[in-house]
Amino acid sequence: MRIAIVDYDAGNIRSVERGLAFVGRPGRITSDPGEIEAADAIVLPGVGAFEACMRHVAPLVDVLRERIDAGIPFLGICLGMQMLYEASEEGGLVEGLGIVPGRVTRFDGSLKVPHMGWNSLDVRRDHPLLKDIPGGSFVYFVHSYRAGVDGNTVASTDYGGAFTAIAANDAGNAVGTQFHPEKSGIIGLRMLKNFAAMI
Repeated sequence: MRIAIVDYDAGNIRSVERGLAFVGRPGRITSDPGEIEAADAIVLPGVGAFEACMRHVAPLVDVLRERIDAGIPFLGICLGMQMLYEASEEGGLVEGLGIVPGRVTRFDGSLKVPHMGWNSLDVRRDHPLLKDIPGGSFVYFVHSYRAGVDGNTVASTDYGGAFTAIAANDAGNAVGTQFHPEKSGIIGLRMLKNFAAMI
């Protein structure tokens, strides 16, 4: 089993690597398109600004889209989830990977940002990522932008209104978490194990 953890100069890569290793599914940090193309699954972590991260990931966009279209499991974490969408308003209007329809927008100006802390999940539909994870489970968020709730929402949470906490493409193989599973205790580790089981 080869899990590629995409390295594109964004933060939080090592904690994702440690989380996968802890559940017995070690990943390999790489920015090599050939390694990503050969992987059985791909993880796209992300901490930072949307525009800068899309610029850094630009050389890998084609191989990421091709592998997702081929049906291999893909997990986007935090900004990695937002990058699955068509666009984000962070840094102007910046094009994303276009795997999930919709646009990422900033939280309402009356809310304190970043939204930071533990929120519970409202599960809206089944997905393998949530196997043996009860609705209402708490996970850890740190972000200032969010995606609205729509047909691609697997689970939502609430901060000044409902927003997407987990999104998936129509095929279900590409899934993203707005929260950090690698920082969400036993629930998050269970999700990483469930992701590996999708291979």
